[in-house]
Amino acid sequence: MKTYVATPAERQRNWLLVDADGRTLGRLATQIADALRGKNKPEYTPHIDTGDFVVVVNAEKITVTGNKRADKRYYRHSGYPGGLKVRTFEDELTRRPEEIIRRAVRGMMPRNRLARKQLTKLKVYAGPDHPHAAQKPEPMEIRS
Repeated sequence: MKTYVATPAERQRNWLLVDADGRTLGRLATQIADALRGKNKPEYTPHIDTGDFVVVVNAEKITVTGNKRADKRYYRHSGYPGGLKVRTFEDELTRRPEEIIRRAVRGMMPRNRLARKQLTKLKVYAGPDHPHAAQKPEPMEIRS
């Protein structure tokens, strides 16, 4: 039996819709990362992008366990001396809730060019509305 290798011409990409309302951040991010990479498909090939597009809505209603709401920190640096900016999870949730999910998913992807390309298929929105209705996204089954 020969080994199957997917090619970019024969891949099929679906649009998946994820409602983040009341979901735990890390558990949701692992499943989104797997869908972006295509690991939930039988034709998964590590060096070919076989993953789906993922639309996440209600990012502002994501939850975390323990004291992470007050203790978790998000760091970014301007590149200049003294340019370190620090925000707590609570601050980031009020200002940029989309970025919380995007960073969590990015941390669960490999560090290479293919993963950076796959991350562009992630669309995150703070509220329940999204502009991808024409693509007819199907609800993604989330394992608890």
